[in-house]
Amino acid sequence: MRILISLVSSSTLIDLLSFSRRLHTKISPFSTLIHHKPSPAMAASEDSLRRALAEKQSSIESQGNTVRALKASNAEKATVDEAIEKLNALKLDKSVMEKQLQAAVNGNGPDGSVNKEAFRQAVVNTLERRLFYIPSFKIYRGVAGLYDYGPPGCAVKSNVLSFWRQHFVLEENMLEVDCPCVTPEVVLKASGHVDKFTDLMVKDEKTGTCCRADHLLKDFCNEKIQKDLSISAEKAAELKHVLAILDDLSAEELGAKIKEYGITAPDTKNPLSDPYPFNLMFQTSIGPSGLSPGYMRPETAQGIFVNFKDLYYYNGNKLPFAAAQIGQAFRNEISPRQGLLRVREFTLAEIEHFVDPEYKSHPKYSEVADLEFLMFPRELQISAQSAKKIQLGEAVSKGIVNNETLGYFIGRVYLFLTRLGIDKDRLRFRQHLANEMAHYAADCWDAEIESSYGWIECVGIADRSAYDLHAHSEKSGVPLVAHEKFSEPKEVEKLVIAPVKKELGLAFKGNQKKVVEALEAMNEKEALDMKASLETKGEVEFYVCTLGEKVTIKKNMVSISKEKKKEHQRTFTPSVIEPSFGIGRIIYCLYEHSFYMRPSKAGDEQLNVFRFPPLVAPIKCTVFPLVQNQQYEDVAKIISKTLTAAGISHKIDITGTSIGKRYARTDELGVPFAITVDSISSVTIRERDSKDQIRVDVEEAAPVVKSVTDGHKTWADVWANFPHHSSGSVED
Repeated sequence: MRILISLVSSSTLIDLLSFSRRLHTKISPFSTLIHHKPSPAMAASEDSLRRALAEKQSSIESQGNTVRALKASNAEKATVDEAIEKLNALKLDKSVMEKQLQAAVNGNGPDGSVNKEAFRQAVVNTLERRLFYIPSFKIYRGVAGLYDYGPPGCAVKSNVLSFWRQHFVLEENMLEVDCPCVTPEVVLKASGHVDKFTDLMVKDEKTGTCCRADHLLKDFCNEKIQKDLSISAEKAAELKHVLAILDDLSAEELGAKIKEYGITAPDTKNPLSDPYPFNLMFQTSIGPSGLSPGYMRPETAQGIFVNFKDLYYYNGNKLPFAAAQIGQAFRNEISPRQGLLRVREFTLAEIEHFVDPEYKSHPKYSEVADLEFLMFPRELQISAQSAKKIQLGEAVSKGIVNNETLGYFIGRVYLFLTRLGIDKDRLRFRQHLANEMAHYAADCWDAEIESSYGWIECVGIADRSAYDLHAHSEKSGVPLVAHEKFSEPKEVEKLVIAPVKKELGLAFKGNQKKVVEALEAMNEKEALDMKASLETKGEVEFYVCTLGEKVTIKKNMVSISKEKKKEHQRTFTPSVIEPSFGIGRIIYCLYEHSFYMRPSKAGDEQLNVFRFPPLVAPIKCTVFPLVQNQQYEDVAKIISKTLTAAGISHKIDITGTSIGKRYARTDELGVPFAITVDSISSVTIRERDSKDQIRVDVEEAAPVVKSVTDGHKTWADVWANFPHHSSGSVED
């Protein structure tokens, strides 16, 4: 059976085949497929092309006027023909420039043959046809944002999660928990999700159809940049700036941009409402009475926070320690799209690393400090520059990354993703802009992976300070704190904040409690600044986050002082460093980074291959009798038993299909090794990407495959130590 790409048009197929022939080498990285964000030189090239194109258009208009003037004045035919020839040459130059600009904005190769959408469709077609994943409830036309993982998809996901546990939970001695998906409303009220877990939505004013406001603006900007070659370099720069600050726009600013650009409903072109918030949580009720409201959890982290007290005790009342959880999360996305990248039910793997806020160093930080990779600090974003390679140790020492523990986890995330098979040149760590971060966060970074959809946030690494434990302590009345015992009593100066509840009640009535809580939650610097302002001015403006507004605090409403006392221990609320992994997004990006096409030996077709590392491959090995022969089949079954005993996932195929076609089928599943039984005493082992083969004794087959799939040896090691085998014509 031939393995062909099924695409919508012959021209698209030609583009893909041309591209794939250029792409494939034994070690060709997927980065050659879709270029990462243009370097400053590439961006300058795009700008210069737009300016040159505008100048060329001006020259064409001028020459056109010249031709018309010559004709009107009855000039000699030779003169008119010469002017027309010059006009045609200018138009031809413009056509060439347009192709160059189109290639530049789309990240295409120099001949313009790379097509991201066509490549993506080839990947998705292969994934769905080979049952890596498919739309859920397909026979009922499916539901947007819900997907089922098939057998190979489940295996890849299981392998990714297994490596995640090994790389993080085991390496760091983390405490793993498993909490319910259904969460009482009071928990998510305390965390802020009930009030603030929203996206901005706009509505078609005639049909009522809803869309995410930022998605509409993003799509408009990308469409103009990529397809409207007539826009000026200045307009293109403006649209790119909008894309850079998109997450930073308020509802009012987003609505103003939508109106400024004349954006309408995608399907009907009807006018849109102003953006307004929509809560993304699925609401439910717990128990038959309906009196206990709850939600399907939007993240797994809250289950860890509410169990902090017990986990701290389990850990011997010692800090730092980390708790981890893998589980399903649910978000009622306004307009789910982009396959596995934006769904309504998904798997999260989250870590909450609890640490003393005064000691955020990490004992293993030196193990990652020398790593160098693409980082995108907020200063580079604001100045419209590109990400650049920075040594992690330098970023921490210069204060670009807030502290060692945050830096340590950024480094560990980088190692995790690259060992899975993510291309390091298409992975960057982007720092949140100031207004993008929560007010309580010390620093936040996203690990973003480039795919055909652009840069995709796949892991968030945040220093959330002590916000979460504070919030649950206040709401539940249970102190979620840690203690540091002193060897000798210490005289310490304590900050005392004493809100005058009577005066606050008179001023703020029903909001008194929220104002009191906000005052008591001030850190020392905030409190002392307030004290100084009250003493000099008599009143001060104070932001209350639970009200979402500033209030006026007067001198008679609060007393702030410092007192000296002896203490035997220090009681504090730990800070938390939180790496949060979107497993489905990581897996999809891994699919794209691993996929390529190569010609068959005859050159008459293109074969799909997933270049999965053995670590995550859904099946580690296949076993094929070369021909239908009972003795060969018996040997294949013996090898299968030894592979099973060694814990190696494999597939045995005793069909009569040619060996070359069987190789092609398993290459398309990303199987790294194939054992071919062509005698009763020895077999060949084929490596997927190089197609090189070695010959080993039957009893050596399973141990050799296990040594490579477990990472104890590389293919180069076994290639150097075993006889080589020529495949002859078996892969025709």
